[in-house]
Amino acid sequence: MRLLPAAVSLSLTVALAYYVYIPLPETIQEPWRLMILDFGFRTTMHLASLKAWLGFDHYIQSLRQSTEGFEDIMQGMCSSQSEGGVMPGVKVCDITFAGVPVRVYEPPAGGEGHLRRGLMFIHGGGWALGTTKKGSYDVINRMLSDELNTVVVSVEYRMYPEVNFPVPYLDCLAAAKHFLSAEVRARYAIDPERIALSGDSAGGNLAAAVTQEISTDDTMSVKFSVQVLIYPVLQALDFNTPSYLQNQHIPILYRPIMVRFWLQYFGADPSLLPQLLVNNHSSLQHSNITPELRARVDWTVLLSPKYKKNYKPLIVEKGSQGGVREVPGLLDVRASPLLAGPEVLAKSPRAYILTCEHDVLRDDGLMYARRLQDSGVTVTADHYLDGFHGCFSFVTWPMDFEVGKRAVRGYLDWLQNNL
Repeated sequence: MRLLPAAVSLSLTVALAYYVYIPLPETIQEPWRLMILDFGFRTTMHLASLKAWLGFDHYIQSLRQSTEGFEDIMQGMCSSQSEGGVMPGVKVCDITFAGVPVRVYEPPAGGEGHLRRGLMFIHGGGWALGTTKKGSYDVINRMLSDELNTVVVSVEYRMYPEVNFPVPYLDCLAAAKHFLSAEVRARYAIDPERIALSGDSAGGNLAAAVTQEISTDDTMSVKFSVQVLIYPVLQALDFNTPSYLQNQHIPILYRPIMVRFWLQYFGADPSLLPQLLVNNHSSLQHSNITPELRARVDWTVLLSPKYKKNYKPLIVEKGSQGGVREVPGLLDVRASPLLAGPEVLAKSPRAYILTCEHDVLRDDGLMYARRLQDSGVTVTADHYLDGFHGCFSFVTWPMDFEVGKRAVRGYLDWLQNNL
């Protein structure tokens, strides 16, 4: 009988190891830490889905509660670094810009007698999760403000399920225009020639879209000097690019999860997910997806051979009947900046685009970099061969990855030299 508890314990251990273990490419450093991180995310998502199925709460609300609770714990552990240690003089204030909640970080040097850099940051999270008031986003913004003597403004835009597209975009656009106004620049002593717009993942999507709008708005006397896009999501026509296929099972952003984020953002029927995974939503039968639009996301032309590898494009002759009608916003450049025409891209400011090899969104960033360059825009493409989606945000203990620290340092160094 004594063998029974041991057998049960062994079985549970094996089951747990099976659930935690994921085969990862050899180029990913610290693989077990990434597996444990992914284990936490997957468990949280499963529990949130269970609570929603039982009728307790929307699964996004449960995810927010769990992630924000974790961030509160981490913030307490790292408070000596973010507030009392490394950046003791950064002044933080929560206010609104044109009715949109923002957090302003003012560097300790002050603006007396000289102008400072300005940067607006838009956080990621699938247009549904995240806040810059906690965790690594807050730490990085404090570092940036302190090291680069920069006034940093992070945007707390509205998200799903409370709103859908285009509300997050409109929130960010309104806040950006207010940030660029003469009133705000004077208040914070910001140099009109040194203002950046930055964002990661879904925030990179919003940053790219807002940059395009402002760059082509002749009523704006001051515009962004540079744009910084960190593994941005930029198109929803093709979910079978080489990176989507190569990295579909790589944490922490799995291919079906990214498609689910898109459907949520558009307010579309979630049951359409299988159709989008096989590109039925963008089949050739949809005449409103013109050859010109398709060319703007044609990875067979826009990617170099080392990224295309042996993958073949998935072109569907006849797909779902609804297509664009069932997914409103699918062809809107405010949602998919990669669909913008060359005349729009040509007016864009210099760009820094960070991509990661082990990320489903890798090719979105690489294609955008190529299209910007083809339009005459100066682009710095910073590719991390050992990077994975989200690594930029994992720079604080206990989930501080070396690749994340290098990515943040590369980001800060580029801004130091280019803004």
